[in-house]
Amino acid sequence: MQMAFIARLVVKPEKLAEFEELQKKLSDLTHEHEPGTLVYDFLKHREHANTYVVYSRFRDEAAFQTHQESGFHDDLVPPILAALAEEMDLQFFDLIE
Repeated sequence: MQMAFIARLVVKPEKLAEFEELQKKLSDLTHEHEPGTLVYDFLKHREHANTYVVYSRFRDEAAFQTHQESGFHDDLVPPILAALAEEMDLQFFDLIE
């Protein structure tokens, strides 16, 4: 069964450029190396300049685990999280087919 997550991220104003660079790199590497990741979208709020959303959908739970365990994920996520002004709001969903 396909599954997805939606992550809402509020970034420290002084970390915006660094955060965007890291997140774009994570998105690019995910698309390049993870065929089981069907969607990995990085979105910026139109009105709140330091608020972002990541929407990702995976073929199945195994594809999500592959994403979590990738070397580039381990390298990029800690500095992404360090750029946040508040705890990430991460929610998981199952696709209704």
